[in-house]
Amino acid sequence: MPIDVTAARAATPGCQDLIHLNNAGAALPTHDVLTTQIDYLQLEARIGGYEAYTHEQARVEQIRPTIARLIGADPSGDEVALTVNNTAAFDLFLYSWAISPTHAPDPGDRILTTETEYGANFVAYLQLARRFGIEVEVVPSNDHGEIDLDTLEASIRRTDVGPVTLIALNHIPTNGGLINPAAGVGAIAREYGITYLLDACQSAGQIPLDVDELGCDALTAAGRKFLRGPRGTGFLYVRASILPSIEPIMLDHSTAEWLEPDHYEVDPTARRFEQWERNHAALLGLGHAVQEALDHGLDAIATRVQGLAETLRGRLTDDVPQATVRDLGRERCGIVTFSLDGADLAAVHAALRDAGINVSIVPPASALIDTRKRDLPPMIRASVHYYNTEAEIDQLITELLRLR
Repeated sequence: MPIDVTAARAATPGCQDLIHLNNAGAALPTHDVLTTQIDYLQLEARIGGYEAYTHEQARVEQIRPTIARLIGADPSGDEVALTVNNTAAFDLFLYSWAISPTHAPDPGDRILTTETEYGANFVAYLQLARRFGIEVEVVPSNDHGEIDLDTLEASIRRTDVGPVTLIALNHIPTNGGLINPAAGVGAIAREYGITYLLDACQSAGQIPLDVDELGCDALTAAGRKFLRGPRGTGFLYVRASILPSIEPIMLDHSTAEWLEPDHYEVDPTARRFEQWERNHAALLGLGHAVQEALDHGLDAIATRVQGLAETLRGRLTDDVPQATVRDLGRERCGIVTFSLDGADLAAVHAALRDAGINVSIVPPASALIDTRKRDLPPMIRASVHYYNTEAEIDQLITELLRLR
């Protein structure tokens, strides 16, 4: 069923005052997501923090199963850990994998990743390379800008270098609208028995996700982006079959049971990756936001978002002479990046903000390898969501033309 855009906008306070095209940064929450957090904070203020959690524990415990439905994980939620953001989730798995006796890489072992990899992820790979002597190998993109599956498999099959022990990549890059063939990567990873970590930070909430179809061993996401949840929230999915072999790099007494003065046992579920102190108000907001996405339906969201994004790309190409759309990919999402010939993007960004239009600027270091390979100039990123409208796209185009 198509999304009721009028109702979605009425449920979103921010839609009344501005045009928000920065959903890849942080989407607008609904009124209910906001009040869910406020109500919990008020409860804490009235009866105390510990007591508020006890009162609302059943609701908190439903967050993981709700996220599990979003990504097709075990319905119990036992494969889901709640985190403070996407990078924390990604690094928590990555560094835990690196010190795990079962998975720890040897010097010369390889991590395979993409040319479009996000800066935070790549810096972590480089630190692992420095610490453990592993090699970080970038798999070239195909002509569509996506990770090339044939080259990926050929790299795995090489015998003149160390073995591949991890494939880690973004599903959707921060600097463009392409969608990487994550399920194809997963099929290859399964065939060769390689651990596969997928950053779904930009895909969760705007396209359907199914961890079995994707074939990933771990998946991470943030609450604040297309899921429309609070800042300071995220989650980590870890497949049940790999959970026992990866002990978190950090533990506390809520994720491991202290049984003897010299002995502990780690939680058998993905909760082993959590910590005791959490922002329950924000997490309840995340759970509510995920449920709203499920209620709308991810297929309906994807159809709406991708349609709006293609409309925006067409309008930029046809109507704004100085604009060059930079998005690649055979399948594209709601992120639209474009350059403006001869323009001061900081001034454009500020002028759009003054006109009530939120966009962002893509810094080169956010995806340095892709930026340098394609010799990309500074770009504006306009990222649409299902509550945006064609009229808002018209207004963006009008403002860009006015700023020429």
